Order: sequence, then C-alpha cells, then structure tokens
Amino acid sequence: MSAQSRLIYLPLGGAGEIGMNCYVYGYGPKGSERFILVDLGVSFPDMDGTPGVDLILPDVAWLVERVDRLDGIFITHAHEDHVGAVGHLYRHFPRVPVYARPFTAFHARRKMEEAGHDPDMVITAPVWPETVSAGDFTVGFAPTSHSIPEASALVIDTPDGRVVHSGDFKIDKDPRVGEPFDEAMWETIGATGVRALICDSTNVFSRHPGRSESELPEPITELVANARGMVVATTFASNIARLKTLAEAGKAAGRTIVLMGRAMKRMVTAGVETGVLTDFPSTVSPEEATQIPRENLMLIVTGSQGERRAASAGLARGKYLGHELKEGDLFLFSSKTIPGNEVGVARIQNALSEKGVDIADEQSGFFHVSGHANRPDLHKMHSLLKPQFLVPNHGEHRHLREHCKLGAESGTTPILAPNGSLVQLSGNAPGVDEYIEVSRTYLDGSRLIGAFDGVVRDRMKLALNGLVVVALIIDEDDEPFEDCWVALRGLPETVGKGAGLQDVLEDQLADLMPRLDRKTVRDDDKLEEAVRRLVRQVCVSDIGRKPEVTVIISRLMAA
Repeated sequence: MSAQSRLIYLPLGGAGEIGMNCYVYGYGPKGSERFILVDLGVSFPDMDGTPGVDLILPDVAWLVERVDRLDGIFITHAHEDHVGAVGHLYRHFPRVPVYARPFTAFHARRKMEEAGHDPDMVITAPVWPETVSAGDFTVGFAPTSHSIPEASALVIDTPDGRVVHSGDFKIDKDPRVGEPFDEAMWETIGATGVRALICDSTNVFSRHPGRSESELPEPITELVANARGMVVATTFASNIARLKTLAEAGKAAGRTIVLMGRAMKRMVTAGVETGVLTDFPSTVSPEEATQIPRENLMLIVTGSQGERRAASAGLARGKYLGHELKEGDLFLFSSKTIPGNEVGVARIQNALSEKGVDIADEQSGFFHVSGHANRPDLHKMHSLLKPQFLVPNHGEHRHLREHCKLGAESGTTPILAPNGSLVQLSGNAPGVDEYIEVSRTYLDGSRLIGAFDGVVRDRMKLALNGLVVVALIIDEDDEPFEDCWVALRGLPETVGKGAGLQDVLEDQLADLMPRLDRKTVRDDDKLEEAVRRLVRQVCVSDIGRKPEVTVIISRLMAA
C-alpha cells in the first residue's frame, strides 16, 4: 500500500437487516478512491410501515456523487435481495459494466431490458480462479452452495491484500442443483492469506449443523405418495433445486405436475436455458389440468411468503385458474417464513384450514432446509480462510453482534459495521473510520421516492388519523360565508348522543368564521391554520382523534 492509499468497505444496505444488499469497496487515496459495488438488491415492504410501497431499494446517493470513480458492479447471485434493484437504479450508473455468472446474468439482463437499459452492459463472468479486473481490484467468482444456482462468493484482491465477500452461502456437498461446497477450493483461497472476510450472518443463532438439500427428496416423496386428494406445494420460486424435488415427488406418485405463477415458470425457464437445470419433469398448463382428475394433480405454486396476489393466496381465497382446494387436500409449505411475513403466511394457512385442507410446513423439520450457513458452518468457513478481520453482514443488528462474538472465538478480530459504517481495512488497526448517512428509496407505483420525501409519512398519517376536508368561500369584500362544507374520510360519522361529526364541525366553523379578524381572513395561510386548529380541537374533544385537515379556500373576485 502506498502511504496515501487505503482500502475501504461501506455497506449501503444489508448490514443490520436481511435484504436490500448493497456494498461498496474502494481503494486509493482518501477522497479519490476507485470503487466497485457488490450487489444491488431490494427489500419488500410491510403494510404497517410502508403502505402502498411496491419495493424498498438502497439509498445510493453517496455513490452517485462519486459515480465517475465506479469501475464495476458485481452480483453474487440471482435472489431479488441481491439483484432486484439493478434495473431500477442502473440509471445512476450509466455504462458501468455489471458482472455476473450465467444464471444470474440471465435475470439481470431481463431486469435491465424491462427498465429500458442496455442489457449488453451485463457481462457473463468466469469462475474462479479466472478473474475480472476493475480498477485496482481483481475479482473472482468462487462457487458456493445456496438455495439458488450459481451463487458465488467474491475473492477480491487489492494492493492491500485479499478480501473475501461470502455472499449468501451454506456448506452443502450435495445441493442437487448447482455446485457443491468445495472445501479444497476454499483452503486454496485462504492459503495465500485473507485480510478480511465479509460474511453472511443470517443463521448465526442456529447452533446445529446445516442440513443438505439432498435430505429432502425421501420425506417429500413419501408425503406426496400418501396424499389422497389434490396436492399443492409452495416454495421460493428461485429455489429450483426444491422445485425439481417437488416435481419429481409428484411424478413418482403418478401425479401430473402444474406450475402456477409467473416467477415459478420464469425461474424454471432460466434454469433450463442456462443449463443449470436438467431433466425437469414435464408439466401441463393450469388450463389443461382442469381436464385431469384432481386427485391426480400436484400444483407447485408461488406465494410461500403470504403474498396477497400470488397463487397460494388465490387458492386460499377460492378458485384460482379453474382450480379449487377441498377438504382432505394437502398443502405443503416447503420454505421458511421470512421474519416479517408471519402474519401473511398465517392468514393463508388459516384460510386453508377453514376449507379442511391439511397443511405440512417447516415446523415438521422434514420438508425444508435453509440456504444459509448455520453457526457450525460459519465457524468452518472462518477456519478454512483464517481471516485477520471479520466483518459480519447480511443480518439484523443482533445477528451482526453475535457473529462478531463467534469471530472472536475463532481467533479473528471482528469489526461491527452496520449500514453507513465506512470501514478502513488498511493498516494495523482497521475499523470504522466514519459514518455515512444512509436511508432508503421506495418504488411507489412507477416512481422512485426518497424515504424522507414525506409521501409515505403522509400516507401513514392519513391511515392512522383519518382526514377532514373543509371548503369555505370568501366574497369580494373579504367577508367569509358562514356556511362551510365538511367531508370526512376514515373517521366515525357520529359522536355522542347520535350527533353527526360533520354537522358538529360545520356548526362550529359557522360560529368561528364571523369572529375572525379581517387580517386573518385576507391571509390564506393564517385562515387555513385557524380552521385546522378548530377542526382538530373538536375532533380530539368528541372522538379522541387528531385528523389530517385539508382546507380549500375559494375567493370570489369583483366583476
């Protein structure tokens, strides 16, 4: 390292939360570093905190201000929380190449094209030990096992040493689809010395060794074989190894396989076209399946996380694409419920139960395995690479802290670095050098809005407090009409003793208007504030609410 240069790491998303992964690496003199970006993912909204929002994206403003020094974007795998924001945010990074392995590149190009960007800016990357050069960085895609094909860690070589960015991984030597975990390869990567390991923390609290995908075919096949009615199974659409296991179980039971949901079909198509998925059982369309006896069907559907518009929710509500669940049917949730989605999943499961449908899910322990490394697997990765420093990522704050403790037990020096922590990895005492203010970006319909723009905040206020609209008229002589018009939204219409809230407000405003001084009546801002104050006082007194108030002032002009 030159005296002026430094190696830095800055998480803009994914550190202190699960999802929305976005990590910056930089090298060079302070203030003049050249950068690479690792992952550009999304997170999904919840109705309570982000009503109406479609997706949550990382706030990349810090990097946009330095975009002329960005030399490449590297995507570790094709899960939405790692690749989902590429199309939405690429306009900030014009002509910057995006590197990914073939299966991931397939999805990244589609996202780029849908957003109107040049899909040729997505470049298919080779596999380690071959590498890609980007400024002062040399980057290799090292295959790892995960719940999606071609997941990769990144081996990032810099003038200040080697950094390994684990991405999402697990130790699985027989994942069924995709590459197995190659212990010898990781020993080789660690043999030359690893300065820092930036590492997945999702399952750090799970103390038992992780299970292999290859353990699932037998119990799932037995479950489906013993079913008597129609069988429906749901899992993450991206987990095409699991899709294959489910389809093969249905085929072994003599059932016809039906894929339901665009994401499900898209992932299978991508797997076949990129060569990572072979010998997938034949399927029929939902329309064709209506002509087949229902006890001979197995539907593999989207919606394992309780998504309201997915196939699982449609079947729970009633008929979906001509198919309906009945008493004695079986519904298998071959997935783990992501924290925050429990209510949506429970809603669907209860609706299925009301129909008399039998449910099998992760609680049994037989029908799902995680795609993330459990605590013993994390310890194994530490021992294979023997990094000088450990920086946990991909986890909530409690996961990062616990992973730091595990790192200390493993003999490495941990660095706690949640989103916005600019870590200097150079020198004898790496650590957080400064904190960058980071926020979120919301996809709201077709528009991107900032978390501090006020749109979502105002929407939450309306949802929580209701709305009163007041319309009043001022004549040519600046005299207010006594009669005001009031409309209510999201508020009770009656108050004590059956009186109407609208009538009460209109009466109170009729008393107020003649008492206002001329200076207030002539000033729209002062007049609006006087009306708003009265409306809120009445509402607090009569219904215990302080609603949002919109005042419409119409002024008549002299002829």
